[in-house]
Amino acid sequence: MSEKATLTIDGKSYELEVSTGSENEKCFDIQKLRTESGFITMDPGFGNTGSCYSDITYVDGANGILRYRGYPIEEIAEKASFVEICSLLIYGELPNAEILDKFRKALAEHASLHTNLEQHFKGFPPSSPPMAILSAMLNLVSCFHPDVLEVYSEGHGFDRTAALLLSKVRTIAAYSYRMSVGKPFNRPNPHLDYCANFLHMMFSEPYREYERNEVIEKALSLFLILHADHEQNCSTSTVRAVASSRANLFSSISSGVCALWGPLHGGANIGVINMLEDIKTSGRPIDYYLDKAKDKNNDYRLMGFGHRVYKNFDPRSRILKNRLDEVLKELNKKDPLLDIALELEEKTLKDDYFVSRNLYPNVDFYSGILLRAIGIPLDMYTVMFAIGRMPGWIANWRELHDQRLRISRPRQIYTGPQERSFTPVEER
Repeated sequence: MSEKATLTIDGKSYELEVSTGSENEKCFDIQKLRTESGFITMDPGFGNTGSCYSDITYVDGANGILRYRGYPIEEIAEKASFVEICSLLIYGELPNAEILDKFRKALAEHASLHTNLEQHFKGFPPSSPPMAILSAMLNLVSCFHPDVLEVYSEGHGFDRTAALLLSKVRTIAAYSYRMSVGKPFNRPNPHLDYCANFLHMMFSEPYREYERNEVIEKALSLFLILHADHEQNCSTSTVRAVASSRANLFSSISSGVCALWGPLHGGANIGVINMLEDIKTSGRPIDYYLDKAKDKNNDYRLMGFGHRVYKNFDPRSRILKNRLDEVLKELNKKDPLLDIALELEEKTLKDDYFVSRNLYPNVDFYSGILLRAIGIPLDMYTVMFAIGRMPGWIANWRELHDQRLRISRPRQIYTGPQERSFTPVEER
């Protein structure tokens, strides 16, 4: 016998089905509530509302758990490559050697942009935000591959479309950076793997072969893995909402890029670097800012500490910190911002105020430092997040279509004027 909940309104009872997820998460199913009772639920920000059943990613914020398709993020981070995780998220299972090799070859095949498409970069002012370029160019890419506009299922070119999107996004990102600094494009090298190819397109100098650094390439792969998916966040929910109208994969993903652009979402690690810059410029000691953050009468807050979902610690932050230490040692870089960040980290982890409130450094704190250390410019940070999130967005797009979910259409409670008569302007 299925479990049910009873909701009583004005003396009348309504039965609601209770659903339980594979990790014992429970929900009341209210899909029929409005038609049966005339009532809707109110939940601004949808913080307590489930919008779908999904088997892609599991997050338990209270216990610091993150799993992709059941695999703990700690194991994935230690053993997997980003391309392998792309395949896992999109298709549901870890690929064998043959499937993974085929996937890698597809990514290499689709890395280049059409020569006419390259010309479009010149139409953007050099000061254009890279996220604006990325969103616009993703839609433009689909115009050069019109077959992708009709892809709605795995049986109709989905594999090619997913590989094309995953591959070209890094080329678009690298080209937008090269354009912004007035340097010629570095075309993709099919002999390099995903991360090495991106670093080549970003940083290689003309007529000089890309000098590989395994530590940096693995750090970049880890960064992308840790950002690959995170349940129904703002940008993923946006992708699913747009996809529910049966919009194509490219336009749906482009909408996700725009949602990610916001400083409350993908721009958080930029806030970390800006905070460190402010501390450096002021010349004040770290303790001054710690005291400000602890003062209940001051609205100052440390960027990159605490997390809306993780109420204990962000499991990704611990993983990234360990790799960051390795990168800093490899590069042997002297950077005053990095020194400030490390001092800030050390002091907050020993301060009872922050520890007792679970205000630990989160993934944005360490990712901002990592990207700076390997030479990624500040305005490219959110683009890097977008590249990492691509497989999660694609997986959610596919899942929504496979489940044939209805179009997203939230309800509202109207609070405006009641009916009134219209008066022509000459009579007012």
